[in-house]
Amino acid sequence: MRPLLSATLFVTLLCAPLVHAADRDWPTFGLDHANTRLADLPGITPKSVKKLVPKWIYQSGIAATFQATPIVTGGTMYVSLPGSHVVALDARTGAERWRYTHSKRSDKLCCGPANRGVAVDDGRVFVATVDARLVALDAASGKPLWDIELARPDNAITESGAGIKGEVGGGSGVGAAAAPLVIDGKVIVGINGVGYGLHIDAQGRAGQLAAVVGIAGKYGGIGFLAAFDAKTGQRVWQFDTVRKPADGGWEGDFVERTGDGLPLNRNIAEERANADRHRDAWEYGGGSVWNAPAYDAKTGLLYFGTGNPSPQINDSTRPGDNLYTASLVAVDAKTGRYAWHWQQIPHDKWGYDVASPPVLFDHREPGGRVVPAVGQASKLGWFYVHDRATGALLYRSDAFVPQDNLFAAASREGTRITPGVAGGVNWSPAAVDGGRGLAFVAAMHMPMRYWIKESAATTDRPAGRYDSMEPADEARWGVLAALDLKQRGRLRWSVKTDQPLIGGVLALKSGVVFTGEGNGHLSAFDSLSGKRLWRFQTGAGVNAPPIGYVLDGKPYIAVAAGGSAIWGYRQGDAVIVFGLPD
Repeated sequence: MRPLLSATLFVTLLCAPLVHAADRDWPTFGLDHANTRLADLPGITPKSVKKLVPKWIYQSGIAATFQATPIVTGGTMYVSLPGSHVVALDARTGAERWRYTHSKRSDKLCCGPANRGVAVDDGRVFVATVDARLVALDAASGKPLWDIELARPDNAITESGAGIKGEVGGGSGVGAAAAPLVIDGKVIVGINGVGYGLHIDAQGRAGQLAAVVGIAGKYGGIGFLAAFDAKTGQRVWQFDTVRKPADGGWEGDFVERTGDGLPLNRNIAEERANADRHRDAWEYGGGSVWNAPAYDAKTGLLYFGTGNPSPQINDSTRPGDNLYTASLVAVDAKTGRYAWHWQQIPHDKWGYDVASPPVLFDHREPGGRVVPAVGQASKLGWFYVHDRATGALLYRSDAFVPQDNLFAAASREGTRITPGVAGGVNWSPAAVDGGRGLAFVAAMHMPMRYWIKESAATTDRPAGRYDSMEPADEARWGVLAALDLKQRGRLRWSVKTDQPLIGGVLALKSGVVFTGEGNGHLSAFDSLSGKRLWRFQTGAGVNAPPIGYVLDGKPYIAVAAGGSAIWGYRQGDAVIVFGLPD
């Protein structure tokens, strides 16, 4: 006779959640280490998507800018809330299993309360916080296991808004918005805020952007991507996003053109003449990290983008190319050792951060040779595709937003630029359907004016120049576009939306693409044609990336609907999950 199960084992098996053979999790920020955001959800197709209905709604009680990618694994959904709080929810019902309430140690935040997601691995949940900490939580209970400081939140010198007209906010407060990534027992995460600077709020609308301001001087700090031991929190390595003098200096070669040949309209002679007076500018150099890296296990490399140099917008005290800011960078995942970089915008003074996360896929040359590639949806309005091993530019796509005066200088009359500091594609993740050879981007058309202005004299400081990038008083809208990767990024289709798109894209292998809009709609489109197939009004701006998962053989779409203060989209506190009717 076969031995009977022990009572303990019998109870354990009885109480364990059932795992369906067809269950599919969303285990990391980009779904997979390649950041493809391409989900396999049998049942949701271009024909059936119109049947989607809400299955459950979770309201957190925190109505604020909500940008999180939910993580789903083992029947539990983990969501980072505004302010870096974390909840664990039953992914079938939305019932709250536990809640971690984060206590900030600093109120000097650069960029609002938003957090873009957690990482889950080996029974732990990791969140990088708005006050520059990394916290490990027990996945079963939410209890903190360790809590370490990424950087001092107040260690960056902040610009003064004295004499500047308008309600001045922002400042160089260091934090973290990017979701962590766990690789081989190491938690990988970067900081932001080191190059952000000041902004002016719209009159009567606290937090809503009216202008981004740049002031010459020693403001900001140095960004980094770092790895931490997942069990202890001990720092394993750190890669600084500003190249130091010992490594060749951040000034670079004083290039006159971008890597893809566009003139930068720089005054190289003046920059070189000023270089000696600003030899220490790299110490305040900026280079924030806004999103989780992509990872290639074959090469062992991490790929990530870096933010603008500091001071932002105003370039007069930072001669040179300002390496490695505004770049796509590759480093070794085990050691953090530099592999390569490709600087999209040398000496950036327009706010063209490399903010949207890179995505990995295969590029096929006309002769049939396959090149492992890394793509990045840029603020400039192009999708750049690079050789994954060397960083060499393979091609850039067709433009998917209008472009005018990309690298023009500020003026006292206000130079019109589009895209400007908003993008193109801002931090929003793209999605790639390798089978169809399509990349999907959520973008914005928001023309800007680039001004030279003068602050009023105050009792303790004279009047002085500052530069300002402000939304132009003209029409703005959003763009959802499909780019044909088999045709070197040719524009396959483009859909114009009522408002600029900020949040991100989910693609399904069945041929459906989802994105959210600031007016509250979550919408589904046909992957091949761009035809809108379905939409649902959530009641708050959908300014976070949707995800998909399968439980008990049933497919689900989930998204955070909490709006965005900086773009003026209605704020809320909901995670909404959709499925097909039972």
